[in-house]
Amino acid sequence: MISSAQQIQSQLNRLPAAYSDAAAEKMALLLDELARWNKKVNLTAIRDPDEMITVHLLDSLVVAPFLQGEQVLDVGCGPGFPGLPLAIVEPDRKFTLLDSNNKKIMFVQHAAGLLGLDNVVAVKSRGEDYAPGHRFDTVIARALAALPRLVEIAGHHVREDGVFVALKGRYPAEELEELTTPWSHEVKELHVPGLEEGSRHAVLLRRA
Repeated sequence: MISSAQQIQSQLNRLPAAYSDAAAEKMALLLDELARWNKKVNLTAIRDPDEMITVHLLDSLVVAPFLQGEQVLDVGCGPGFPGLPLAIVEPDRKFTLLDSNNKKIMFVQHAAGLLGLDNVVAVKSRGEDYAPGHRFDTVIARALAALPRLVEIAGHHVREDGVFVALKGRYPAEELEELTTPWSHEVKELHVPGLEEGSRHAVLLRRA
């Protein structure tokens, strides 16, 4: 296996929350399958097993404390991050993973089936075009666009009392200045084991 469950569990132990061996085993299977597909289809530029654990798993799981409600939308999920790791550890929430890239969504569908994640729905669509007929308690987007553009793309998917969790690298001062009402914001620094301090932030956007 590319990444053993024991190796992943040792890294998960560096996070504040405790995760089960069963969750670590599913995450190991997820990374193995990602590496296998990646040999034929370019799903991720990250190929080093240790880096995959850090960037695909730990960097996803640090978002868990900011989730609220039952319905979660991951916009521009790529090959399933942060949505799939979060769905593994949050089985009582329903995750919709959205991306316009057909190959990446095919992988998400395959991986969700392989891991038995019946709380995951994969949808091929752009955020602007997606029309599910309801809004979401939490919307997540990682490295998708600048904040003003992000709320144009997917702000309408957030419920009135919901939260839009925009995942960023460095503190996005300029983007925050360009953000207009009705959105208020709160910025949280994310501490990801293995990544430099100050290199990850979550911007929590709510309707003011």
